[in-house]
Amino acid sequence: MNPTSHDVRATYDRIADHFAKTREYAWPEVESFLDGRAGTTALDLGCANGRHAELLTGHASRVIGADVSADLLVEARERATERGFDLELVQCDAARIPLDDDTIDLAVYVATLHHLPNREARVGSLDELARVLSPDGTALVSAWSTAHDKFDREEGFDTTVDWTLPGGETVPRFYHIYSPDEFREDLDESALVSDDVSISSGNCYAVVRGPKQ
Repeated sequence: MNPTSHDVRATYDRIADHFAKTREYAWPEVESFLDGRAGTTALDLGCANGRHAELLTGHASRVIGADVSADLLVEARERATERGFDLELVQCDAARIPLDDDTIDLAVYVATLHHLPNREARVGSLDELARVLSPDGTALVSAWSTAHDKFDREEGFDTTVDWTLPGGETVPRFYHIYSPDEFREDLDESALVSDDVSISSGNCYAVVRGPKQ
C-alpha cells in the first residue's frame, strides 16, 4: 500500500462530483480557528470543493485554493462562481506548494495530510506550509486519528477507506491514520511551531505558525 500523488489525484478526480455534493458546510473547528483572525492572503491547502476557501474570504482579501485534483478544482470554481466569492485556484501536490516564501498570513490544511503516501511526504508538506507562512502567519492542520471511535488501534497505521458512489461502485482512498503522539512527532520534526495540539471529533488538530527561527 504505497500510493503516489498520481494515485491520490486519480482517486479524487474519480469521485469529485459526488464528493463535492456531500461537503457543503465548513467544519466548526475551522470556524472556531478563524474567529478573530485576519490577513491579507489566505491559503486553503487541499481545498476540495472550496467550502473552507469560501469561509476564508471573510478573513482575507486574497484567497488561494490548492488541491491535487483538477476535477475538485472545477467544483471549487463552480462554487465560487455560484456564490459570488473571489478565489484563485492552483493545482499542486501538498508537498510541493508553488507559492513564494513568507506570503501566506492565514492557512487551513485540513483532511488532506493523511492522504500523503509516506512520512517523508507528510513532514515535507508541513515544511512547505512553514515555508509559505509569513512571519506572523498562522494555520490550522488536521488529520484523521486513532482517537476516532471507528478505529480500535493505538499506533498510527496505513489503511484504505472506500468511497461509495451512486450506484454502488466503491473507490478506495488511502489514509494514514495518526496516533496523537505521532501527529505531534511529525509536527515537531517539521519547521512549524505548534501553539496548540488537540483532538476533536476523532481528528488531530494543531494551530501552528512558522517557520522556526
